[in-house]
Amino acid sequence: MTAEGYAFARAGLLGNPSDNYFGKILAVTVRNFRARVTVEESERIVFPPSAREREGYGSLDEFAARTGLYGYYEGDRLVKAAVKKFQEWCREGGVRLAPRNFTLIYETDIPRQIGLGGSSALVTAAVKALMAFYEVAIPLEILPTLVLRAEREELDINAGYMDRVAQVYEGLVYMDLDEDLIRERSYGRYERMDPALLPDLYLAYNLSLGKVSGRVLGEMYVRYNQGDPVVRDTLERIAALAEEGRTALLSGDRKAFATLMNLNFDLRRSIMTISPRNIEMIEAARACGASAKFAGSGGSIVGVYEGEDMYQRLSDALRDLGAVVLKPAIF
Repeated sequence: MTAEGYAFARAGLLGNPSDNYFGKILAVTVRNFRARVTVEESERIVFPPSAREREGYGSLDEFAARTGLYGYYEGDRLVKAAVKKFQEWCREGGVRLAPRNFTLIYETDIPRQIGLGGSSALVTAAVKALMAFYEVAIPLEILPTLVLRAEREELDINAGYMDRVAQVYEGLVYMDLDEDLIRERSYGRYERMDPALLPDLYLAYNLSLGKVSGRVLGEMYVRYNQGDPVVRDTLERIAALAEEGRTALLSGDRKAFATLMNLNFDLRRSIMTISPRNIEMIEAARACGASAKFAGSGGSIVGVYEGEDMYQRLSDALRDLGAVVLKPAIF
């Protein structure tokens, strides 16, 4: 028996990074990039390295650069954490799994550590593949929490709900991560919206700006937990932008939506240290007339453009900075 699971990259449109603080989020999946996990029945449980990891390193400089971006473990630890949490969920829920072992093969073309949800996509794809392999149904609303726990509890990754909810529900998703609901049932309110409501979006990323998201967000996490009133108030304002953005989309006010995206980044910048090169991408896009904000934790930006002339100017300006520019496939 063989089963497969997929998960796509994601981009946060409004509300991030409030998802780790009981906030609200609008996010989309980006089908230009995906993670795929294949589970094949075998005598023993085996986790072979991905094709990329088998390639080795071309030089010491490449080794240093890749370990700096990805750490000393790549996808291996992510899929193993997914397997462990899947097995725990089944055991605790009284779900009996068929007595068969597997070889788990994973691959991904999602650019890593630039805020596109590459790590969570691997975990999500792995759990989906295991569900298919063992013929287990996990409720849709529960699945993002299971993925999040694999990363938080097994790997000590400082992560929020945004990536996992978007990658499970797919398309355009609004999420209200109400604290009372999360504490009561471990998931919030999740709403699929029609992607046709969205204005024209671009996505740009620069691989040289890769950072581990948990490290980037760590300082803000500490300040929040210390009760810093500026951080807490700003995150509440950022969360409110997602709800305002949902209203703007439903009313057809795309200009207001673009303005909210700019404000999201500006508020974030007021409570976080952001590198000059990330700011340079934001400012270059805005100089072309487009809106711009982080798609995740840095290294990639997303925004609204108007017309092909603006898109071409935007593409030229960002490519001059070393960025890849594309139109995200959401449908």
